[in-house]
Amino acid sequence: MALPGIADCCWTATAPETTYPRLKKSARADVVVVGAGIVGLTAAYALIRAGLTVTVVEAKSVGRQVTGRSSAKVTSQHSLIYRHLRDTFDIDTARLYAEANRAGVRQISAWVHELGIACELEHKDAYAYTCDKSLIADIEKEAEVACALGFKAEVIAKAPLPFETAGALRFSNEAQFNPARYLIGLANVVTAKGGTIFENTRVTKIEPGKRWQVKAEHGRLDADHVIVATNLPIAGAGNYDIRTRPRGHIAMAFRMNSAAPLEGMFIGIDQPTHSLRMGRDNEGPLLLALGPAFVTGHDGDVAARFRKLETWTRNNLPVGSAAWRWFNEDYDTADRVPYVGVPSKKAPRFYIATGFNGWGISNGTAAGLLISDEIQGRSNHWAKLYDPNRRGPKKYNKGGDTQSYVRDIEDIPRGHGGVIRRGMGKLAVWKPPRGRIRMFSASCTHAGCIVTWNNADLTWDCPCHGSVFSADGKVIHGPAVEPLAVKKTPKKAMRRRKRRSQ
Repeated sequence: MALPGIADCCWTATAPETTYPRLKKSARADVVVVGAGIVGLTAAYALIRAGLTVTVVEAKSVGRQVTGRSSAKVTSQHSLIYRHLRDTFDIDTARLYAEANRAGVRQISAWVHELGIACELEHKDAYAYTCDKSLIADIEKEAEVACALGFKAEVIAKAPLPFETAGALRFSNEAQFNPARYLIGLANVVTAKGGTIFENTRVTKIEPGKRWQVKAEHGRLDADHVIVATNLPIAGAGNYDIRTRPRGHIAMAFRMNSAAPLEGMFIGIDQPTHSLRMGRDNEGPLLLALGPAFVTGHDGDVAARFRKLETWTRNNLPVGSAAWRWFNEDYDTADRVPYVGVPSKKAPRFYIATGFNGWGISNGTAAGLLISDEIQGRSNHWAKLYDPNRRGPKKYNKGGDTQSYVRDIEDIPRGHGGVIRRGMGKLAVWKPPRGRIRMFSASCTHAGCIVTWNNADLTWDCPCHGSVFSADGKVIHGPAVEPLAVKKTPKKAMRRRKRRSQ
């Protein structure tokens, strides 16, 4: 059964095209930023304002990766985070997190207005709601801590939603925007102020020397400082592939049957969790609904998640046709705080940012500002909060195995993929709707884990560290930097195809 809606994100599919060149030669800069998401472009613009030369390298297109496919809530309300931080660390850590994220929210709003970035920024109240009366105490405790940290936080008896709730926590005057348009607008400013951006340039290696050497297929960039802002670092020390865990989630955007839009942004604290907000595309208003998070590559039927999300949305909200649907990914940390900064004293002037736990808009902006300060030698007390070397579980990410084993190629329907065993090896087999069968090594090129077929996005997803490959084996995003290795179609499968065609 076909899934409803166009298989794309409403933000990225309707954003202006960008036409930055590929890197085709060697060049130098004070700072090279790998990744044109919210961390990378925030740091780039802040550093250009400080007078440094900056080059940004993006593997695909500006604004069309993880940030551009997010729910794009510009808020410091991250579900029930502040009581957790007080209890896990202390009130000072909770205060630092609040300050950093409030600063991120303020910086986005300031740049949107100062730079004239057209990205549909709107101020909205943010709500963490529950339908379970037994969870009201958790909301009340979160409100107590949030108020102590200076938030305008209020417990209300009912969230302004068209279904029954038991109560909610409201943060007043937060915001939402179109993330793809924001990043594209910020990139325009970066280049207008003297920065350089290369698109469709996948960095494959970063090596130390007198200056850092950032290598891609057709060129090299030398820099005093390197910022790796690639969701999960593609290079460097720190073992962040086992200190973080990939979190996938699905999103759908619906036309509204009702003329009355939702007023606010909403995150449920019940399980399974749902997130809601309004948005728009070229045809008009949309209601965005996000389903519960799951570990990337650990579900062999992602399509079923879309069907469940559609059913839940139709049962609870006045929606019409499903317009868009997409999968996105972030990385979780054990303590719910990102890692930002220099991961090793042995590699000075090398910076990373990862593990945003689904709240990368405000945290990512704060991360970019923090890295900019560190490069300029300025003190920033958020460094203690985001310390990339702080202690945590040694193996928070326990990895996983493919969920896509089939006995034989014949068991894979047209338009889908599966993993088969061949001797000691494993093959990822893609059967396009028509044409020849494609085969690849099923081993992710990052660390060798066996990939899972995503039957909704038609991708190969790594169940260990979250790399995503297209159906034909190309890297969509890392930490892998090399495509799945192409394998020859076995003669046996070729003979079967010929017999069927006769």
